[in-house]
Amino acid sequence: MANQQLKSEVTGSVWQIAAQEGQRLEPGDTVMILESMKMEIPVLCEDGGTVVEILVEPGEAVSEGQPLVVVSL
Repeated sequence: MANQQLKSEVTGSVWQIAAQEGQRLEPGDTVMILESMKMEIPVLCEDGGTVVEILVEPGEAVSEGQPLVVVSL
């Protein structure tokens, strides 16, 4: 099985985590929501899969390109 990392597209902070480790995701499901400059930016699972590991916690600062979640395809 191949793993894919979902990465942050912006610099900001983790506002809310919507998925749990072990959860099956469909294409387009929201995994978490980031906050940047008072805007909410959803992190979506484009291909679907199962959440293997969540690499960040709510309130944590993240950088653009930082891995957030590992998904098994």
